[in-house]
Amino acid sequence: MSVVIPCYRYGHYLETSVKSVLNQRGVQVEVIIVDDASGDGSADVARRLASEDDRVRVIAHAVNRGHIATFNEGLDEAVGAYVSLLSADDLLAPGSLSRSVSLMQHHPRVGMVYGHAESFSADLPVIRAKDRSWTVWAGRRWFASMCGRAFNPVYTPGVVMRKEAWQQSGGYDQRTQHAEDMLMWYKTALRWDIGRVNNGVQAFYRLHGANMHLTRFAGALRDLAQKRKVIDILYADAGEHDRPPVEVRERGMRALVRSARRLRAVAARDGAPADVLRKYDDFARETCALHPSASPTRRQAQWDAFIETRAASLVRRVDGHLRWRRWRRYGT
Repeated sequence: MSVVIPCYRYGHYLETSVKSVLNQRGVQVEVIIVDDASGDGSADVARRLASEDDRVRVIAHAVNRGHIATFNEGLDEAVGAYVSLLSADDLLAPGSLSRSVSLMQHHPRVGMVYGHAESFSADLPVIRAKDRSWTVWAGRRWFASMCGRAFNPVYTPGVVMRKEAWQQSGGYDQRTQHAEDMLMWYKTALRWDIGRVNNGVQAFYRLHGANMHLTRFAGALRDLAQKRKVIDILYADAGEHDRPPVEVRERGMRALVRSARRLRAVAARDGAPADVLRKYDDFARETCALHPSASPTRRQAQWDAFIETRAASLVRRVDGHLRWRRWRRYGT
């Protein structure tokens, strides 16, 4: 089992992250730290950890290569039959790897396993022991459900893949800079079944001001554009015999149009300037022009307009809470 830990200026978190992997029970692990020319002493921390435990090895870049190239290099170097990618500021929960590997050993057609990643900012949340269950989906059924909603239910911390499945995916795609993980999951689901460890915490995701998606890639509109790009790339690259049903793509595009219109309504409700509202309108129109069948029905448009009004605040909160509960427990 190989865990790749890419690091860029996270040396102050690195030891805790590495120890959360080395302390995993029930699996033999190797840790590959890839320092992307941090320049803050992170590589020195990595080398010290490698000198203290022969399960740790280090790749140190002389020049910054960016996160996607760093991810791919580390995973290419992995020798384990199972691989995982863990940011240097995140942690694995105790027993996480053995639960995931056990699921894949019992289900040879499962190429990827995920679970809940609990967020934290300072102290780790209290872990309460819970009975755990597995869910296994036929890959294309999982894909149709997620792509049809343009939804990415998977947080990278805690994901375990078969090395073979990762290789078949072609690695992380440089054409996406914010949704490369979503594209990876979708590609995997077209070839392999998907598994999930339910009811417990598989990893811990650290929230802080330097998180990539909170700084460089901030913005709901940019998120919508990246999701559209993922779906477009997936269908453009698929061979004639591998291409998923077109209606799944159209449902996904319709979901993006509806999301853009709801976000526009939120922005208008909160007094956003006209240029912000115009960008949401432009995205929705452009998506419908590219995919005419993505236009929402009249009933869907009416619902989307209603749910974001102040009068519907209670309905909106209940709906959001139920969606969160479903995602938290079942991962969909």
